[in-house]
Amino acid sequence: MNGLGGLNKSPEGVVIGLVQLQLPVVETPADLAAQTTRIVEMTVKARRHMPTMDLVVFPEYALHGLSMDINPEIMVSMDGPEVAAFQQACIDNRIWGCFSIMEANPGGNPWNTGIVIDDEGAVQLYYRKLHPWVPVEPWEPGDLGIPVIDGPKGCKLALIICHDGMFPEMSREAAYKGAEICLRTAGYTAPIREAWRFTNQSNAFCNLMVTANVCMCGSDGTFDSMGEGMVCNFDGTIIAHGTSGRPNEIITAEVRPDLVREARATWGVENNIYQLGHRGFTAVAGGAGDCPYSYMTDLAAGRYRLPWEDSVEVTDGTPCGFDAPTRTYGETAPEAAE
Repeated sequence: MNGLGGLNKSPEGVVIGLVQLQLPVVETPADLAAQTTRIVEMTVKARRHMPTMDLVVFPEYALHGLSMDINPEIMVSMDGPEVAAFQQACIDNRIWGCFSIMEANPGGNPWNTGIVIDDEGAVQLYYRKLHPWVPVEPWEPGDLGIPVIDGPKGCKLALIICHDGMFPEMSREAAYKGAEICLRTAGYTAPIREAWRFTNQSNAFCNLMVTANVCMCGSDGTFDSMGEGMVCNFDGTIIAHGTSGRPNEIITAEVRPDLVREARATWGVENNIYQLGHRGFTAVAGGAGDCPYSYMTDLAAGRYRLPWEDSVEVTDGTPCGFDAPTRTYGETAPEAAE
């Protein structure tokens, strides 16, 4: 099924390359330019490494490193030179690419943004991380939902970022909107290793969806990212896994969206994403289509509240050195409004 990582590509296959990129230190515009060049060079390597590759995926923080620095001088815009360089790299190497940027936000904190560019240089997917890894990350919560696109060879493709994948609702939403392959890019370090593995598998199995996941790799002198490129099939089995922890290794796998479609159409037992909205269809025609989950209805009504809400101690970024926010979600920063 894996076609030796894509060496033996089937007519229906999509070959994905997951770049366990060396964790950089980016503090200045010159550092940013140098790291942009490095990512372009790794795109060239990906094409040389696997001529059958359809999509190369870079981790979260590939461009900026893990400093959480929100210095405006190193933030990126969608019409800036960094994105343009990634677009040209995809054109030159005839490959789709998934890239990570920290996007300038004139109305507040920067967004943690992921983009997918096609082999003609067009940005096909534009996503802002919905669930920053609080309290550590200062990024603005995303406001674009979870887009699903027609990816390479017509596959239905989605992207979530790092901590997003710890919320089963994220991968469920991607699958509900049709995604057959869900990318998950990350900067995670070793303490998250086991949770990374089993959530990647559960996100696949619970939604009959391929998940392709990759972290930054190596050390920047402070943090040690774990690599862990990992492709999980729609039944939850791992079909490729980067366990060496070797920076700049590219983990490859061929995946089969056509078999995802077949499973979603023909599975009875464990077709969980269908059965969520058709409870007990053996007993009642069409199954129960209600919503028996109070957390869903409360969240939709704006009254989400845990039974232990008053005892939660960490509710802002002050434990990680950030000032407590005074702006509510949707409000523009005062300096931007002037």
